[in-house]
Amino acid sequence: MINCTEIKPGQCFTWENELYQCIESTLNKTAMAKMKVKIKVKVPRTGVVKELSFIGSDKVGEAEIEKRPMQFLYDSGDSMVFMDSESYEQIEIPKDRLSWESKFLIPNLDVNIQIYEGEVLGVYLPDKVEMSLSECEQAVKGDTATAALKNAITETGLLVKVPMFINETDKIIVSTIDGKYCGRA
Repeated sequence: MINCTEIKPGQCFTWENELYQCIESTLNKTAMAKMKVKIKVKVPRTGVVKELSFIGSDKVGEAEIEKRPMQFLYDSGDSMVFMDSESYEQIEIPKDRLSWESKFLIPNLDVNIQIYEGEVLGVYLPDKVEMSLSECEQAVKGDTATAALKNAITETGLLVKVPMFINETDKIIVSTIDGKYCGRA
């Protein structure tokens, strides 16, 4: 058990038989009252974000989340298939649980799978991913007075704003945090 005042952003814990991941924690102490702790959390199983309130003496359960390195193989239609590089064990994760992550999953991409007590929770992507473009708008001549951007669509269908000098045959690097262009590969 850990004290609720010691919970840090990114840390997972259990409270009332439910698993939570801390997004943000704020402590409030007034002179006459007990310390109040408000923790903004995400439920890893569902993706729901909510706020929990505690008093300073409350204790929560510590959750051990295993991160197993795996490789993305392919999209099977309703799920995504991953393989453990050491044991060659394959697991499938429903596509609806990976709505954001699926925009960056390209074959043979190395990721970390979150596992809690044998249950697969989700996928940790690398910070940046190299992707090919499937479509790219043409640059407009004379539109270079400012940092002009144009639309491009990656091989996974992600819409990205790219600089004018990027062509349809180029490979680009995209941030998996916000889905923005980071550079040419």
